[in-house]
Amino acid sequence: MDIKPFELERYFAKHEFSARYLMSSSDCESLGLEDLLSLADAECRSLWQNLKLGYTYSDGYPLLRKEIAKLYEHITPSDILTTVPEEGIFIALNCLLEKGDHVICTFPGYQSLYQLAESLGCEVSYWKPEEENGWRFNPEFLSRNIRPNTRLIITNFPHNPTGAMPDTRDYALITEIICQHNLWHFSDEMYRLLEYSPQNRLPAACDKSGMSVSLGGLSKSFGLPGLRSGWLACRDKDMLSKMAGFKDYTTICGSATAEILSIIALRNKDTIVSAQLGRLNQNLKLLEGFMGRHKQDFSWVKPKAGSICFPRLNKITPCMDFCQQVLEKTGIMILPSEVYNYGQNHFRIGFGRANFPEVLEIFENFITAYPARSKGLPEM
Repeated sequence: MDIKPFELERYFAKHEFSARYLMSSSDCESLGLEDLLSLADAECRSLWQNLKLGYTYSDGYPLLRKEIAKLYEHITPSDILTTVPEEGIFIALNCLLEKGDHVICTFPGYQSLYQLAESLGCEVSYWKPEEENGWRFNPEFLSRNIRPNTRLIITNFPHNPTGAMPDTRDYALITEIICQHNLWHFSDEMYRLLEYSPQNRLPAACDKSGMSVSLGGLSKSFGLPGLRSGWLACRDKDMLSKMAGFKDYTTICGSATAEILSIIALRNKDTIVSAQLGRLNQNLKLLEGFMGRHKQDFSWVKPKAGSICFPRLNKITPCMDFCQQVLEKTGIMILPSEVYNYGQNHFRIGFGRANFPEVLEIFENFITAYPARSKGLPEM
């Protein structure tokens, strides 16, 4: 497979562990191992204390798949294949697509969602949101762009990097269009459970259709990216079996330690996610105040869910240059839209970390000291 460099991941590889502050990370505050273990019930404590570091089930530890299935309405443990989250994308797209297929994918987004399809020899139509309409993904785009060879619709809601999410009416139209045309639906739901208003949570794609594959995981909403714990949920037994067979050529099975820790996390979902949402809501209020004070410098659409947003830089300058100067002068890493191949005017802010108030204050001091000019970057 001839595949292009993953621009976002290359940017993180360069700066993530050298920058003093991260204000672009998409995950929430990470839990410490001791904190997570303190939540374990008697069964999980026994599993952890008696754990042997051998091979595990290729489709996932049965007790783990049982806990994952509880996140859905119509999914059973036998409908789950555990994977590393990124691996799940790789497996699913390789199994769903063939050369010559046409794919429609939400864009901008996590590069593997569309890059893998292109590298497999598929043609991809980019479904871009309407920024002027609250980053709305208009369902009419699907109707206008479906072709005879369209095979797959790829969505990511809540959306990375905008924090957008369709309302229930738009999402119903989206799923109706997909089903009417008998298309497969791959749904990246890594930010699910981080809706600020839980009543606005969308149904999982795998619950809506047997021709849907939902990607889930603990990296974002649980703040546990170090576990590398994710899964694919699909009610089509043939497709699930095909994906399980493909996994034999990737990781084969998961990490024994991560599986037990994941069970503990899922059994304490309400406690963990509620704490993350509380932090997100507090940080979002701070960010909203910041954006209100700096309308000359930035414009934004307030996110509806998740831990990230995608403000516009109101300067006539490449956002990459702006982000580099912020990094050099403050030690703060933010993510320019260039790594999404989405112009030069936006940047991603992550507000799920505990130190966000401190980092935002440093960022604001930089912006205040070097106010927006009519052209170019602030003078240093």
